[in-house]
Amino acid sequence: MVAKIFIDGEAGTTGLQIRERLAGRRDLEVLSIAPEKRKDQDERKRLLNAADVAILCLPDEAAKESVRLIENSTTRVIDASTAFRVDPDWAYGFAEMDKSQGEKIANARFVANPGCWPQGLIAGLRPLIAAGLVPADYPVIYHGISGYTGGGRQMIEDYVAEGDKSSQYMPYGLTFQHKHVPEMTLFTGLKRAPLFEPVVGNFAQGMTTSLPLQLGGLAKVPAGAEIHAAIADHFAAIPDSFVKVAPYDPSLGKTPALDPQVHNGTNTLTLHVFANDARAQAAVVAVYDNLGKGASGAAVQNLNLMLGVAAAESLAA
Repeated sequence: MVAKIFIDGEAGTTGLQIRERLAGRRDLEVLSIAPEKRKDQDERKRLLNAADVAILCLPDEAAKESVRLIENSTTRVIDASTAFRVDPDWAYGFAEMDKSQGEKIANARFVANPGCWPQGLIAGLRPLIAAGLVPADYPVIYHGISGYTGGGRQMIEDYVAEGDKSSQYMPYGLTFQHKHVPEMTLFTGLKRAPLFEPVVGNFAQGMTTSLPLQLGGLAKVPAGAEIHAAIADHFAAIPDSFVKVAPYDPSLGKTPALDPQVHNGTNTLTLHVFANDARAQAAVVAVYDNLGKGASGAAVQNLNLMLGVAAAESLAA
């Protein structure tokens, strides 16, 4: 049976990349809205209700409107906005978060695609809290750098227009109220919000995130090897995981594997653990494509789970 897919917001960066990934699929029929009718509510409503799965690539309020336009009980939804990420009625679309998460996504009617920034933190910290190596009330600081495509159409246009004059390294979100913080807090298992400092770089896509850990104040200080083992064990137990864990080498002080663009065009997220046991310090670093595993790739992975097809279909590892 051919599944009908409607990408509401297909002209945006995320929507275009989803459509690219789905091109050539014989098990899917991608329903498309005529360019002149993209703001026609009646036409969007018709397509939303005709779809087996609707993928929403829209701002939050527009995504909520699209959900309201669905009048049947059969159209399933993957939403790429932040509108429903902490809604208990929606499955969180980070399949590798837990052993059972892929099954929850597969069985869900409503799936909230995760944000790009939260996945690096959730992947690196959730296994440590679950293993009891880091307490849930730990004062987390999280930062990283992402390509400018993560900032949406306006940021993309600004960077392209400014060219070489664009800022190479620009911190933002310095009121510490970034829209991704609620999902970071909930899905890591933290009892208090992390302090999050994102940076945009003058490159189109890709990202590297870092979770530094000052461990000396803990009642039991975990060694770097223990941190690595807890993370590696977690992802080894996840079927069809796109999250990889690099080998642990406590002598490694620099590696080209941390280039934020190394996984561009793929759905891979690689975690690296660095530690100095004598100083009781460690860092968990994640590298992935903000438009791949961080957005469009994750949406296609979730679509595959919902349709019961191979998780890697249409996705480069």
